[in-house]
Amino acid sequence: MHEKGLVKDAASADYAAALTKSLLFYEAQRSGKLPPKQRVQWRGDSALSDGQEAGVDLEGGYYDAGDNVKFGLPLAFTVTMLSWSVVEFGSQLEARNEWRNALAAVKWGTDYLIKAHPEANVLYGQVGDGKTDHACWQRPEDMEVMKQTPRTVHKIDEQHPGSDLAAETAAAFAAAAIAFSQSDSILALIVSNFLQLFDFATKYTGLYQNSIPDAAEFYKSSGYEDELLWAAAWLARATNDISYVEFLARNVNFGRNASMFSWDDKNGMLEQKYSGNGSLSQFKTNAEQYVCNIIQKGNSNTRRTDAGLLWFDSWNNLQYVTSASFIIAAYADILTATSNTLQCAQGAVRPEELIAFARSQVDYILGTNPKQISYMVGIGSYYPRRVHHRGASIVSIKRDATPVECNQGFEWLHKDADNPNVLDGAVIGGPDLTDAYSDDRNNYQQSEVATANNAPFVGVLARLAS
Repeated sequence: MHEKGLVKDAASADYAAALTKSLLFYEAQRSGKLPPKQRVQWRGDSALSDGQEAGVDLEGGYYDAGDNVKFGLPLAFTVTMLSWSVVEFGSQLEARNEWRNALAAVKWGTDYLIKAHPEANVLYGQVGDGKTDHACWQRPEDMEVMKQTPRTVHKIDEQHPGSDLAAETAAAFAAAAIAFSQSDSILALIVSNFLQLFDFATKYTGLYQNSIPDAAEFYKSSGYEDELLWAAAWLARATNDISYVEFLARNVNFGRNASMFSWDDKNGMLEQKYSGNGSLSQFKTNAEQYVCNIIQKGNSNTRRTDAGLLWFDSWNNLQYVTSASFIIAAYADILTATSNTLQCAQGAVRPEELIAFARSQVDYILGTNPKQISYMVGIGSYYPRRVHHRGASIVSIKRDATPVECNQGFEWLHKDADNPNVLDGAVIGGPDLTDAYSDDRNNYQQSEVATANNAPFVGVLARLAS
């Protein structure tokens, strides 16, 4: 069985190798001045002048997906989930010698977010314009030379609020503070950032896309209440300050039943430390309903493909699968630690059953599926070779330093050949509802990558590799 650009390999899933490559992917997404120990050698320095037009230093961070924009909401969620992976599965990451790489991925994100928050009530939430960037196919290394894609900066402030963006960024800082050791030199700075941002998010309320209209077409937020709860839960955990628990109790009505967990929807969150009895019990109920529906034991079970993959959306479905798998694995360990079972509408579920379900989803992604394709690039030899990604699809600047302008870049997009650079570790959008996949760079709903896809996958891979 062969398809254009694919080579078949039925090797069994290797969770440890997938974990290593999942973290390696973040080095391919780096923006800014690359460090001496950069492992993805086909990348070069890029966007070194980001923020200069506004008199701020916004160099660094991560490119969001296959484009060259830095979108603040999914970037902050990525940092939160990478941090949660370290917090929840730190010992497993250490056992696989990936703890330092995971922390490095977190720190690359927090270093940028610190720059993006220069004042208490100011947060830069985007660099680049989605529409102009998407109208150009260009290596990130060529942007400053060719000057064809504006590196416009977009911010929220008191007059132009964005509670969702500010709260998610506060959550990212709080989760990172827990992930970093107490001796880390940047810890105090991280703490001051999440305290200020949570205050900003609660005092000046509003949807961030109303202040950053360009984001609406690409990462439109459905509401900010869930981010406020999400941030409060993380700040409570990071500080042990009862005021954040009291915030959760006062605003329990913000929570609602969730069908997915993502950069936009945190209602399936599993901050179990603050979802116990009394006024917070509704959070526990919502979280457990989410898990029960995911594992097909609830009253409104999540749809699946014929081969058993969870199905949420035709566009980048795997982002929701990786996050669901993370939640299930984390919840299984909570049940094990407390000697409990999950009570679902269709009966009690043991922790090992949850792990088995999470494993089934991970195995599908890594190649146990009808097409025997690994939807993580670089695992096995039967994986997507024509990923929708500017940097991977154009010859590396290390091989040919001649700048590539926008129209030349589109020749690479439409070229009938595999990408010249392997985007190791990237989890793509994935197959459709019929378990079919077309390996085509123009098929961006299925073949594009995103930082939010991989972040929860790091944690669940660490758990399964242990």
